[in-house]
Amino acid sequence: MAIQTIPTQVFTDQRPGTSGLRKKVGVFMQPHYLENFVQALLNVLNASDASNQALQGKTLVLGGDGRFYNRAAVQMILKLAAANGVARVLLGCGGILSTPAVSAVIRRRQAFGGIVLSASHNPGGPDGDFGIKYNAGNGGPANETLTEAVFARTKVLTELHLSNAPDIDMDRLGLQQVEHMQVEVIDPVADYAALMRELFDFDLLRGMFNRGFTLRVDAMNAVGGPYAKAILEGELGAPAGSVVNAEPLEDFGGLHPDPNPVNAQDLIAHMNAADAPDFGAAMDGDADRNMVLGRNFVVTPSDSLALMTAHATLIPGYKDGLLGVARSMPTSAAVDRVAKALGLPCFETPTGWKFFGNLLDAGRVTLCGEESYGTGSSHIREKDGLWAILFWLSLQGATGKSVQDLVTSHWLLYGRNYYTRHDYEGIAVEVANALMADLRAALPTLQGRAFGQRTVSLADDFAYTDPVDASVSKNQGVRLLFDDGARVIFRLSGTGTEGATLRLYLESYEDDPVHQNEPVQAKLTELAAVAEQVAGIRIRTGMTGPSVAT
Repeated sequence: MAIQTIPTQVFTDQRPGTSGLRKKVGVFMQPHYLENFVQALLNVLNASDASNQALQGKTLVLGGDGRFYNRAAVQMILKLAAANGVARVLLGCGGILSTPAVSAVIRRRQAFGGIVLSASHNPGGPDGDFGIKYNAGNGGPANETLTEAVFARTKVLTELHLSNAPDIDMDRLGLQQVEHMQVEVIDPVADYAALMRELFDFDLLRGMFNRGFTLRVDAMNAVGGPYAKAILEGELGAPAGSVVNAEPLEDFGGLHPDPNPVNAQDLIAHMNAADAPDFGAAMDGDADRNMVLGRNFVVTPSDSLALMTAHATLIPGYKDGLLGVARSMPTSAAVDRVAKALGLPCFETPTGWKFFGNLLDAGRVTLCGEESYGTGSSHIREKDGLWAILFWLSLQGATGKSVQDLVTSHWLLYGRNYYTRHDYEGIAVEVANALMADLRAALPTLQGRAFGQRTVSLADDFAYTDPVDASVSKNQGVRLLFDDGARVIFRLSGTGTEGATLRLYLESYEDDPVHQNEPVQAKLTELAAVAEQVAGIRIRTGMTGPSVAT
């Protein structure tokens, strides 16, 4: 074995997005593409102290969602890590670690940081997507200062430092060696399961299943399957087969591992059937997102966060109350109403879980969530799909109420925020950028403008000043806030790999119980027309409607 120094050429397209670097698999498989990004990351990490050897003696966590190219990427990263001074790597067996588990392992083992291999909810397989991101020592996604430093390094990189050691056996638990570096292949579920036992009353949950409670959890052939099988069926006694599509597959079995009503049609059909189980849920590719359902009833992520906040003290891990809550700006204001009633601080942040990290670390919030089916808490520094499922199971066990009863009771008390997201996918980048630029230019004319019975009370481009470190994030999305509590928001997504995705968010508030059970899209038709009038999406994109409406 020897450490080699290999010349390389610069790639100019390696700026991390909202959740790391995501590209098509074919892009990552180009010679030195993955290596360049990882080398730049290791260079930046090593330079984080005066010795330029910050990784000496340190431990990194490594694992991914098992999608195509995951195993090859693991072997390459190990050889790069060994050549760049890392002392120890904790690797999930088979190269598998869910994103929440990576965060849990970093925190419980006090690792220096971790590398997550995932493109989350994006499709897998040879023609699908791949991704990589770095999580810091708090277990959360790297901040923008670090990711921008990595991008800057990729633009001047001239050489790689790489071990020529043979591949390790990543399917064998225990210790192995790459150069001087110790590689410990760990059970990917153990640390995460231990954390869940600390938060939830497992005896309560076992009792539910002993009394005949039924559920269906769709892991979508992604990484959440082994975790759900081990905890729900193995520890809690849910009937065998309660977790479906439980084996992680490199192409997710052809499924699109994005837990929403569009991509989880099989689960929707089972929950709408005459013999539906009591509870349904799904997770995404790396198990950090969730969708929860009752019989013939789908819970929106915004309502989920609000209801979890309202009932948090029923969960042992949160019995002493919450410090505060946070939501991403496009997420509906449902949780704001709960926070106000409970006297809790409520923070509105840009999209991206990393923005919650400072608030969590500073003890300002306990729960946080975003509209794209992600909720989490201070137990780790990522959103967490299975945690959310266990939370909802616990609420049903503690209250004796069904999912639908919990949500409709919540609406009676706090009112309902009708809410939808329309995704316009694969738009030409220049078209999307021009649309957003024109919206920003039009903001002064939109302020105070009337649209039917509504008047725009605030028209702005959302900017966020972090209350912990005073960092500023600008241009986070164009907002139209109306005098009746309605909202229309436009922003470009940072998680796609082809073209641009325009996201349109529509929200209106209804406090009259008589009108709290209407079809969401019908209820928001008038706001959709306002958005079209303001932005001209159909004319600009040539699309007759959104690619996905959730």
